Order: sequence, then C-alpha cells, then structure tokens
Amino acid sequence: MPVPRRGRRVPVLAVCCLSVLLVSLDVTILNVALPSMQQDLDSSVSGLQWTLDAYTLALASLLTLAGSTADRVGRRRIFQLGLVLFTAGSALCSLAPATDWLVAFRMVQAAGGSMLTPVAMAILTNTFTEPRERARAIGIWGGIVGLSMAAGPVLGGVLVESVGWRSVFWLNVPIGLATLALAALFVPESRAPRTRRADPVGQLLLIVLLGTLTYAIIEAPGEGWTAPPIVACLIVAACALAAFVPYENRRAEPLIEPRLFRSAPFSGATATAVLAFAALGGFLFTNTLYLQQELGLSALGAGLHLLPMAVPALMCPPLSGRIVGSRGPRTPLLVAGAGITASAVLAVAATRSAHPSDTLLYVTYALFGLGFGFVNAPITYTAVSGMPRAQAGVAAAIAATSRQIGSSLGIAVIGAAVAAGARPAAWWIIAGCGAAILVLGAVTTGRRAAATAERVAAVPTADPTYTLEETATLPLPISLPEPRDGRRTRRQGEQL
Repeated sequence: MPVPRRGRRVPVLAVCCLSVLLVSLDVTILNVALPSMQQDLDSSVSGLQWTLDAYTLALASLLTLAGSTADRVGRRRIFQLGLVLFTAGSALCSLAPATDWLVAFRMVQAAGGSMLTPVAMAILTNTFTEPRERARAIGIWGGIVGLSMAAGPVLGGVLVESVGWRSVFWLNVPIGLATLALAALFVPESRAPRTRRADPVGQLLLIVLLGTLTYAIIEAPGEGWTAPPIVACLIVAACALAAFVPYENRRAEPLIEPRLFRSAPFSGATATAVLAFAALGGFLFTNTLYLQQELGLSALGAGLHLLPMAVPALMCPPLSGRIVGSRGPRTPLLVAGAGITASAVLAVAATRSAHPSDTLLYVTYALFGLGFGFVNAPITYTAVSGMPRAQAGVAAAIAATSRQIGSSLGIAVIGAAVAAGARPAAWWIIAGCGAAILVLGAVTTGRRAAATAERVAAVPTADPTYTLEETATLPLPISLPEPRDGRRTRRQGEQL
C-alpha cells in the first residue's frame, strides 16, 4: 500500500475517528433512549435487551470475518461497505414500527459496524508507519471512544427530550454520509500480503453458540428454565461448543486459536474482557431503567447523572496505559476490579431507599468509571504479552471479540435479573464480575503466568505473516509508553 503524503494523513485520521464515533456513540445514546423506546413500541424488558444484544452479538460474531475479508478484498472497499450498511441500518432503525423490526435493523447496523472498527485500525496502521506518529494517531482515535462515553448520555438525553428516541438514529445518517464521502476522497486502498483462509464452519458454530445461549438467558425469566424452547437452546449451545473446540483444534488456520488459552495471561485477559464488558453492559442497562423508571428522571436528567461515570472513564485510560508500560498490568487490573466491585456494592446500598442520595449515586458512578477506565489497557497488553507478532494479531482479535461477547452476556444475564424484579441481584452480579477481575489480575500477571505465555509463544505458528497489522480489532485505545529497559522496549514494540 502506498503511504499517503503527510498532508493527506490528517484526513485519513479524521475518517477513522468519525467511524469509531459512529459505533461508540450509538451505544451510550441508545441506553438513555431505552425507556422512551419501551413506552412507544410497547416493548418488554426482554425486548429492550434484544435491541442491545442483537447488535453486540452480531458484532462479536462478525469482527474476525470482517477483518480477514478486508485484508483479502481491500480495506477501503470493506470500510465503505460498512459505512453504507451502518448508515442504512440507522435510517431503518429510526423508522422501525415495532420491536422485532428494530432488532432486525440493529443487526444490519452491527454488520456494518463490524467492518468499521477493525478496518479503521488497520488503515491507521498502514497510514502512520512511523511508530511515534502511529501511537499519537491511535491515541487520538481511541480518545474518541472516551469522548463518546462522556457526551453520549447527555446528547442522547437532549435528543430524546426534544425530538424523540428515533432521533438518536437520525444522528448517524449525516455522520455516516460525510465519512463515506471523505473515505472515497482520502483513504487509499490496501490489502494484506497474505491472508488467512476463511473458516465458514467455525463462523457458523460461533454464531449458533452465542445466539442460542443469549436467547435462553434473555427469555428464560418469562418462559421458565424448563420450557422446551429454552432447554432446546441450551442443548444446541452445548453441542455447538462441543463441536467448535475440536474442530478449531484441527484447523491449521482456525477462526479462534484454542491453544492460545494455554497461556495464563491470555486466558486471564480474555476472561477479564468478558467480565469487564459484561459489567459495563449490565450497569448501563440497569441504571438507565432505574434512573428513569424508578426515580422518574427525564432522559436528560439520567444522562447528567451518568456523567460522573463518563468523566473518569475518559480520563483514566491514558494513566492506566502509562502504568502498564512502566510497571506492568497488575496494578491497573487490581484498581479496575476494586472500582467495579465497590461501585456495585454501593449501588446496593444506594438503591434500597425510595429517595437515594444523589451524592451516593454520583460516587457509585464515579467508582465504576474509575474501574472501567483502568481495565482496557491491561486487557490488550496482557492478551499479547509474551506473544511474537505472528500470534499477537490473533490474540488481539480474540480479546476484542471477547469484549463484545461480554457485553452481550452482561445485558442478557443482568437484564434477566432486572426483568425478574431482582434488581439487587443485578448489582451483586456486577460486584461478582469486579471481584473476579481483581482475582484474575493477581493470578494471571505473575512470573508463573508469564512462563505459560512463553511456552505458547515458543510453538511455531502455521501462518507467520498473520500479524496485528492485519487483524487490528481494538475497540478501545491503549497508550503504552516505552519501558525504561531498552531491550524490553524493542521486544514489546515488535509485539504491540
């Protein structure tokens, strides 16, 4: 791929930033609009869960496929297709006459979104080839995610209050069209020198596994765990998992590398990603309904109440990255686990009262934002820790997919507790996620854990050209300064 001239790199960065703004802003805005959607569409709590999970499930299932397809047929081409699908899906969502239609259109959005985040990172990697420039570009790109978390609830509240919930989808249309035009003008085409073979069987098994398991968790509170459809879904999910693992083990180029899970840091990072984003998805879902339905706040009022969570979530990632780069991932993981756990425990105390203290709620949300703000940099670092470049890309892709899976399961499980009228149980589930992150941070970052990563890294890969550049699927930023030890700096630079 020809590297764009310096003057043309800024527009490329702008295009990539607009694309991540589309994907990330959509999540925080939509959460604030849920109660209005529920009232207008006469939706159940499970219907609201599906409007969120249909998106994250499709995104989790298609991320790796979208990245490899872009490597094969052209990154700009797939990026533009993603923009078209996401923009069209947003327009269709704004016209949805019922919850079922909204869920279907959200899946169209997700299909487009899966082509934006990983491909945008690959475009940035190929555009900014000098390491320092690349780090700055990725930092700016990732900062948009924090900005959307801070601005999303308030902007969503303003739109819902003034125009209605459908306007949160209208917002995506002009941004999507502008990004599409800029991409056609400034983004050069590029392909990977060698791509992995497609894995349609593994892709299908993953979709079946995630879809049936999520359906069972969401619908079980209404139908009962012993209802035939729920039992059938659980059996199908178990069969899909039982078939997926041995099938992927036999493939030379699997969709997901099962042997990477022999690395304790990698397994810990994957589990931490699932737990952290399960906590986030459940926390946003539960609090949005609580603030508007239980406390009677407006959409804008709910958005303003969530600002204490958004601000540390915006400010803490750079600090977390610096700590990871200088001292390793253990401290940020411990802070993340402690913050998430403490916020959920405080939420149990705060929501017992019919008129909770605003100060206590603000502290609760700030602690969660602190914990979540510290968790992303160590997830990515720990996932690729000790891996050579040939394995770092696969590890990063799996970690990114785990984030989406965690969000889906969090909304499903914690939302099921809310639907069953057990809101305190929802808070305790979030507290359990935080406590598990705390334990994983202590267990998977020591010397013994690092030794398992080195053993996995010593095994040759089937495809040594499959690198992070070709599978960059990081939805949130990492900002890792160079460690002081020069030898370690060079090695980590190759890995990351």
